[in-house]
Amino acid sequence: MLILNSYPYCDPGDEARLEKMKKELKAGFEFIKKFKEDRVITVFGSSKIKEGNPIYEEARKFGYLASKAGFTIVTGGGPGIMEAANRGALEAGGKSVGLCIEIPDLQEKANPYVKDKITFHYFFVRKVMLAHVAQAYVYFPGGFGTLDEFFEISNLVVTKKLHKDVPIVLVDQDYWLSLRSWLDRVLADRFKTLYEKSLRIWKIVDKAEEALEIIKEVPVYLPRHDCV
Repeated sequence: MLILNSYPYCDPGDEARLEKMKKELKAGFEFIKKFKEDRVITVFGSSKIKEGNPIYEEARKFGYLASKAGFTIVTGGGPGIMEAANRGALEAGGKSVGLCIEIPDLQEKANPYVKDKITFHYFFVRKVMLAHVAQAYVYFPGGFGTLDEFFEISNLVVTKKLHKDVPIVLVDQDYWLSLRSWLDRVLADRFKTLYEKSLRIWKIVDKAEEALEIIKEVPVYLPRHDCV
């Protein structure tokens, strides 16, 4: 006997779902409007990497150094790498922002170092805001969520849906070079499903200082109103 799952299926209906999406999008854009004149970095990474782990400490250092350099730090607002980056930003006296997500089964709450936050129900709305608010993206090691955000941003850059000069910095060479090698060897070389030039949109580094060096000159991108 095949049992698909034991959870009750809740379907509020398309109209109710659409209305909730519209409200979340409106609230999200209103929230991030307050940072439109800031130089913003969105930091991504695992929620499972704890304090004391070298990767956590590197993310904390990055949040600190970037804040001291005048950047606003935005994360998904959860634990792990997100907490570390927000913590570093707060310790530096900078802006520490969380775009949080409701995950009832995991009871994930905003980390205590977030000082300005908004919470979303829909992952896709949260990802729109994480992308839209920033002029640079910094990725630390993570799981499905981090890789989902990594590939979505990468695809937006390759398809020119984001500014072509937006920096994407990947921290921890051991983690990211293994993925880069697979993309190069399997997708680009063997199956020809990826252009080799698409693999040049990232900078892979090991240290917070190296990441900051790449993005420290990033300007505030003033919005245009002749496009959609």
